[in-house]
Amino acid sequence: MSILDPGIRDLLFDYLAEKHEKFRFMEEVVIGSSRADVVIVLENELIGCEIKSDADSYARLASQTKNYDKYFDRNMVVVGTSHRAGVREHVPPHWGIFCAAQGGGIELVREAGINKKVKLKNQLSLLWRAELGDIQRLNSMPKYYDKSRRFVIPKILEKAEPETLRRQICAELIERDYTV
Repeated sequence: MSILDPGIRDLLFDYLAEKHEKFRFMEEVVIGSSRADVVIVLENELIGCEIKSDADSYARLASQTKNYDKYFDRNMVVVGTSHRAGVREHVPPHWGIFCAAQGGGIELVREAGINKKVKLKNQLSLLWRAELGDIQRLNSMPKYYDKSRRFVIPKILEKAEPETLRRQICAELIERDYTV
């Protein structure tokens, strides 16, 4: 019996809740010309997660992996059992591989390594303008109230230390209020 995307997502969210005390996830996030199925936000890193259910093909995966690598500190693919053997050929070696079992549970096939292609500029683009304002304040920067995200992001990159900025981005995404 095959496992489809909603079933894989449920298993993934249960797995994350067991492994991490504090995290947030966002679904269907636009990244370049692709859409990340799930973005996992931890306190110090962003993890992109592509889901390939037993009903999916690898047709778009090459372009998706390129886009994921521009945005996330680590990346992983979670597959149904029919893709377990062949998925290695379709993702870069630093990508983690997980397999979702029909009976329940997620199996780690390969640990995700650090992605060296990620750009903080792209991660900042995931933030709303008000969240960028919070980061400006935390880094003792002018607010630039009348300026766009496109103007503010390079200013933040000039001022903030990369590791501090990475933690600030994650904190903003974990605390994001979707009711605003």
